[in-house]
Amino acid sequence: MALQHLTDDQIRTWSREQKDRWWLDNVFRGDMAQLTLRSGLVGFLLGGVLSATGLYIAAKTGITIGVGLTAVILAFAIFRVLATSGAVHDLTILENNCSQSIATAAGYVVTPLTSGMAAYMLITGIVVPWWQLMIWMVCISCIGVLLAFPMKRRFINEEQMPFPEGRACGVVLDTLYHGAEGQGMFQARLLARAAVLAAVFQALVSDGWMKLIQFKILQMDKWAGMTEPWTFHERLDQYYYDFATKVGGYIPTILGTDIRVLGLRLTLDLAMIGVGGLMGMAVAASCLLGGFINFAILAPIMIEHGDIVARTTASGQVVPISRAEIVNQWSMWWGVAMMVSGSMVGLLAKPELFTSAFKAFKKKDANAGPDVLAHIEVPLWISYVGVPVMSLIGAYITHLFFGVPMYLALLSLPLIFVLTVICTNAMALTSWTPTGALAKITQFTIGMIDRGNPASNLLPANMTSEIASNAANLLSDIKPGYMLGGKPRHQAMGHVIGLFAGVMSCVPLYFLLFLPKNADGVRTTEHIITEQFSMPGAIQWKGVAEIIASGFGGLPHSAIVAMAVAVVCAAAIEVARIVTKGRFPLSSVSIGLGVVLPPEATLAMFLGALLFFIMGKRHPKAGGREQTHGHKVWVEGLEPICAGLISGAALMGIGNALLNVLL
Repeated sequence: MALQHLTDDQIRTWSREQKDRWWLDNVFRGDMAQLTLRSGLVGFLLGGVLSATGLYIAAKTGITIGVGLTAVILAFAIFRVLATSGAVHDLTILENNCSQSIATAAGYVVTPLTSGMAAYMLITGIVVPWWQLMIWMVCISCIGVLLAFPMKRRFINEEQMPFPEGRACGVVLDTLYHGAEGQGMFQARLLARAAVLAAVFQALVSDGWMKLIQFKILQMDKWAGMTEPWTFHERLDQYYYDFATKVGGYIPTILGTDIRVLGLRLTLDLAMIGVGGLMGMAVAASCLLGGFINFAILAPIMIEHGDIVARTTASGQVVPISRAEIVNQWSMWWGVAMMVSGSMVGLLAKPELFTSAFKAFKKKDANAGPDVLAHIEVPLWISYVGVPVMSLIGAYITHLFFGVPMYLALLSLPLIFVLTVICTNAMALTSWTPTGALAKITQFTIGMIDRGNPASNLLPANMTSEIASNAANLLSDIKPGYMLGGKPRHQAMGHVIGLFAGVMSCVPLYFLLFLPKNADGVRTTEHIITEQFSMPGAIQWKGVAEIIASGFGGLPHSAIVAMAVAVVCAAAIEVARIVTKGRFPLSSVSIGLGVVLPPEATLAMFLGALLFFIMGKRHPKAGGREQTHGHKVWVEGLEPICAGLISGAALMGIGNALLNVLL
């Protein structure tokens, strides 16, 4: 069934009352089930699982992946199979949309755990109690929900703004339910096969799973004399190094430094291949370029010059040079400088994001006529009362839990509305939210007032950016519900259910994975950043906070020079992107991200992007209505395949980490 929409002329000339009456008469499906017990339960469970995979990927790459389409396909497939067997009735299209709304909201909640909050714990060494994390995250997420729904009336109902990512989700839902027979199950099978492949491979390279199977289940330590579990090497080059060690073979070095110390490894990571497929060639190639420049060129030079050295801890323990040490001692500074300056130039070069964001609010609501959707929309008084009340509560708990002076917490509150409007407009036009750049404005502004307390710049900036990001992303998620005729109040309730699902699943997982107890039974922050989890988002927030606190005096001269060069290069790259209208093949933010990511991860992401790029070229869209099987798999099925690779590998990787803690 073709999705109905207004023409450009109708959008431009009709009043909001006319648009709302048209939607109510032609699109609204008031008699169709939406937020039911089963759709709420499915969304809650999918949100918990998929937000955990999002936490895993963000900790490895600093990239937040959307889970909406994955939730749509999974919910569709689960109930279609159950309906075929006669166990239950199939989900309605609005029930499916409600499930994905809940799951998507769950995925948005967890970002602070791998960004500002993680940076706060790294800098202070304080492990924030789990209950404080939960309360703080729920509070700021609720503010985002409360802000989103009044803005829905302007950005979606009246302005009919596109929200490309949300619209794509609505089109996919419509296609699953009203498209070609079997198309939905075809995509579901692609996702399932990719997930199984990734899960099996991840189990074979995971010591925890192999320990469980070989020692706990098969008891091979007792009858086969095994002392260590057998696994495949995820790092494929390890087979060569094992052979070279035995025969005295060649070990490659750069300026005398073993390339393994530099992190230059060949790793088969199916999750990163899936992430690369979703990234596309330009972003993945930029990440690879940043990693190559840093680890293959600059890091060996800095090691040779003595700016990166093995260090000794206060307890006398020698910490050898490693990829993590290279990033923390030197590379982080120019990588963060490139990300921050590139995002700022990119933001300032789009003044329309600021101007058009506020144009919609110049019209007075009195001219809009009566609110014909008042009986199904979320009442405005809930937001008018809830936003200031919840904002004050958020400021107070930020002061109470983290020691941020109350006046600074309150000072950040006016920025919430401004950032939310800008981020929402950017999401509506481009599916991109400039929260990274805007957060740094808040971080520097408040940090200059109180330089001595890292919480003063980290937590208020994290709070404002996450509220703005949540509201903007949730509006994108509301878009498919509007397209399909969903009930706005049900969507609001679904979002609240989702944020609880994300917090309840990811905070306990965060403690198990990143804040485990030491031998003395005390939780420490020393495992937040590891070789497996590089936490690029936390590194960026931490780097800015340290610059605010101490300036540049404690940095090596070479790091300061590298930062200056990075700022100039980032500006030049962004200007080139502007002049070429986005055709310039590099991204300064992605280059900076490649600096703080493990180089083996950037290579795997590039290979994933390259694979889907090549297959897309080999299987172009056919001229007629019928598409070739290759096009259906590699082009139309790109997102299901990548989602399957990410989900399968991430869930098994999470399981492996938990097994290593528990066994």
